[in-house]
Amino acid sequence: MLHRRHMLALTGAILIAPGLVHAQKGPIKIRDLYNKDGSMSDLALSLEGERATFEGFMAPPLKADAQFFVLTKRPMAVCPFCETSAEWPDDILAIYTKRTVDRIPFNVGIDTRGVLEIGEYKDPDTGFVSMVRLTDATYGR
Repeated sequence: MLHRRHMLALTGAILIAPGLVHAQKGPIKIRDLYNKDGSMSDLALSLEGERATFEGFMAPPLKADAQFFVLTKRPMAVCPFCETSAEWPDDILAIYTKRTVDRIPFNVGIDTRGVLEIGEYKDPDTGFVSMVRLTDATYGR
């Protein structure tokens, strides 16, 4: 039997953690991070600093023995490298891992899980500029 106290606690938990409710439905699509005008979505902002899972495809790495790769919404045979944050496309996500990336063919779908970070960041090793990324990430088919 649900008591009023239980209903209040459940409602509060749902309001406090909207990203967790969404995450239970399965991996998030990269497009869900953005509004139509290119700004960050409410979902993205609610997940900032939280672990989240995204689905997509691994673009070919920028360099060998890298600890990051680019996740794309569709298979890409070449890496979508960006010069500035102003040119950041809304269909890719930078993925930073703790270990050297084991390359997965560009046309094989993967799920990637990590901590979502939002805001301009320039990788000191590659010069790659990202506006949104996953850190401390893991990935697999």
